[in-house]
Amino acid sequence: MKINKPGKAKSGLFRIVFSRTGFILLLILLQLGLFVVTTNILQGYAFFIHGGLTVLGVVVLIYIINSEDNPAFKMTWMLCVMAFPAVATMFYIYVKTQAGTRWMGKRLATLRIETDPYMIQDIDVLDALRASRPSYGNLASYMSHHVGFPVYRNTEVKYFPLGEDKFEAMVTELEKARKYIFMEYFIVERGYMWDTILKILIKKVREGVEVRFLYDGTCAISLLPYDYPQMLERKGIRCKMSNPIKPFLSTVQNNRDHRKICVIDGKVGFTGGVNLADEYINRKERFGHWKDTAVMLRGDAVQSLTMLFLQMWNVDEQESEDYRRYLTPRRRELRRELGYVLPYGDSPFDNENVGEEVYFHILNHAKKYVHIMTPYLILDNEMITTLTRAAKSDVEVIIIMPHIPDKWYAFAVAKTYYGELIRAGVQIYEYTPGFVHAKVFVSDDDTATVGSINLDYRSLYLHFENGVFIYNNSVVDRIERDFQQTLAKCHKVTLLEVRSQSLFTKISGQVLRLVAPLM
Repeated sequence: MKINKPGKAKSGLFRIVFSRTGFILLLILLQLGLFVVTTNILQGYAFFIHGGLTVLGVVVLIYIINSEDNPAFKMTWMLCVMAFPAVATMFYIYVKTQAGTRWMGKRLATLRIETDPYMIQDIDVLDALRASRPSYGNLASYMSHHVGFPVYRNTEVKYFPLGEDKFEAMVTELEKARKYIFMEYFIVERGYMWDTILKILIKKVREGVEVRFLYDGTCAISLLPYDYPQMLERKGIRCKMSNPIKPFLSTVQNNRDHRKICVIDGKVGFTGGVNLADEYINRKERFGHWKDTAVMLRGDAVQSLTMLFLQMWNVDEQESEDYRRYLTPRRRELRRELGYVLPYGDSPFDNENVGEEVYFHILNHAKKYVHIMTPYLILDNEMITTLTRAAKSDVEVIIIMPHIPDKWYAFAVAKTYYGELIRAGVQIYEYTPGFVHAKVFVSDDDTATVGSINLDYRSLYLHFENGVFIYNNSVVDRIERDFQQTLAKCHKVTLLEVRSQSLFTKISGQVLRLVAPLM
């Protein structure tokens, strides 16, 4: 196993501070500081300014109370406005009047209209699902009619219980590419994993394969040079940073592209929790053993992953895409044993909390059990209520969390939920060997979802995410067996342990929970 050298973190920090990205972050912090200082000066400058800001603060509070935002977000904003009236009031107005946010929302709505003809629901498939399980027919109807994601049959699903398993399969499939390769990832870091994939991509470009690569702009902070897209373009790979970090204080930069998608020739698609960095395949140790998961789709449902990628790719494009060039060849014969597969995406701009709705649906319709793996547990009231209601209804609810966290503050907040959940009957386990990065729900031996969506505010409300809902496919048994094998390596958290947490953990978690929606 390859271990990081001690000096690497220091050199990485030096590189950030004295890089273009460091300069951008400095400018953003200066803008924020100027915003705070100016507001405070105006607040204390004269009585009428102070009075005006007070009245404005009351108006903003009334607006927040009556808005359609999630109650947790409203409560956080109200707390900030009451604690820091001038700064928080002006900042809230600034956030709500962001032109960039409105533009991106409209642009994504337009792209969805463009791709709708290629995401049409087969009514026979929907009717068959409704006849098999009416509640899932209702979920599929919501997905297809309101957010544009059809349910498919004739799709094979292969499950990977570790990142290295997914990596091996993806390398094999990339080598087979003949027409195009689309890749969209949150984290990309140079090392064995990415270097291996990059060599294949360069080789495929030389063979005439179209290669597009999209990665989130936060990679430019410490993982990749800011001009990395240009470097790949010179190798023939079409490359973009999604929502690149810019020297402007903007809420748009809070909405990161957290998706993990790879599509090859429209025939094969990968998704899950695995990014393109060596810790995801356990070639580099950061937080003990890295437990991650992914799935590979082969068949009709791959088309939804293709369209999800093209929607995000075309956000900043001027010319219309010829989507017909990238359609998945449909199978004529019906393979009933493959069940139903529904790939879906989640966007912070469509007022639909798709990922959370899928999780709610599984919890609300489970009869025997719901087993969950997630790296983070920062919950809104609706999710707490749904988890505890299921447990109180004699549904076995088990959550596997990391034992070695990657973010101490997120772990401290997660622990504030442990007591309430355990008292309601939810069982919480921690993965003793290290860090769980998997995002998996599996239920009743027939239902599962695997994707990029964590159980926290950022994934459920702020990020671009994706996943795959699976019903009546034999792969569900494989997912449940992996859960049980992982559970065997876990330690069960008891109420006594929750009460015995250090004072620092308790206080820091409770204080940070006040701003949990911002984490």
